[in-house]
Amino acid sequence: MRIATAAAILLALAAPASAQQAGVATYGPRLEGFDYAYPVKIHGFTSQRQPLEMAYLDIPASGQANGQTVMLLHGKNFCAGTWDATIKVLTQAGYRVVAPDQIGFCKSSKPAGYQFSFQQLAANTAGLLKELGIQRAIIVGHSMGGMLAARYALVYPGTVERLVLVDPLGLEDWQAKGVPYATLDAAFQGELKTSFEGIKAYQQRFYYNGNWKPEYDQWVAMLAGMYAGDGKQAVAWNQAQTSDMVFTQPVVHEFPNIQVPTALMIGGKDRTAPGANRATPELQKTLGLYQQLGREAAKAIPNARLIEFPELGHSPQVEAPEEFHKALLQLLK
Repeated sequence: MRIATAAAILLALAAPASAQQAGVATYGPRLEGFDYAYPVKIHGFTSQRQPLEMAYLDIPASGQANGQTVMLLHGKNFCAGTWDATIKVLTQAGYRVVAPDQIGFCKSSKPAGYQFSFQQLAANTAGLLKELGIQRAIIVGHSMGGMLAARYALVYPGTVERLVLVDPLGLEDWQAKGVPYATLDAAFQGELKTSFEGIKAYQQRFYYNGNWKPEYDQWVAMLAGMYAGDGKQAVAWNQAQTSDMVFTQPVVHEFPNIQVPTALMIGGKDRTAPGANRATPELQKTLGLYQQLGREAAKAIPNARLIEFPELGHSPQVEAPEEFHKALLQLLK
């Protein structure tokens, strides 16, 4: 599966049918065949002794421009294209929006050998902003993208106008709490068994509190289609590597060091906890309690603001876009 190190949960929840059998389209390793709502551009650069390509969206304000740029960072089970509704709202409000696919994800390069770290992804992202001539931006990160956004703000505080963390991963240190480690080999084997049904079952259980809307299927099919094509091995390996990155590189201990204006937008029904399936039943009950974790994070980050959505889950921008975008625009103003 794609979501951080929870491959075993996906396998347990998945139905026997494959993505192809479920009628899911087949996409290439760089999501060839799946179109985003906005034109995709490419940022070419060299990293770790190899040429790489970072796909990204760069959409100008559609109304009167306010001179501000919002950088949207996707989660592990998401892509830049998943932000399409948010991009529309922000550009109509006067913002320029940049939304990259991180290396190893979606329409960006899938390197066979790469040392994934949040510091490296932050450096890649900073390089993109530099190429675009953007000196400061509002950084909005969701899920794994929230974990990356926090690291970005710690490393490049001078370039961050405001930090917005939407149900970010990393509000707790799962390994320190006792969740067992999964080797890359084990994670890779789990990734290879990813299916449309498995991704959907995981998201339904942990993201949407058991509720599902038909419009969510397109984003599940987007992910499952990469595993159904010839690039399955490359996709699965990078996803195993980034699962390891999420699990072994906590940022929560450094929250007090964040010095930029910060807001947390938290779904009270969110229960996401990478690796929780490997924990004891007793420990599982204590993990992924986002209502509690969000409040703790808001206290740890200096002068942070907490915006709660008590009835929403891991992806408020997908689950309740009108409610989420209204709150986001009010926050940015």
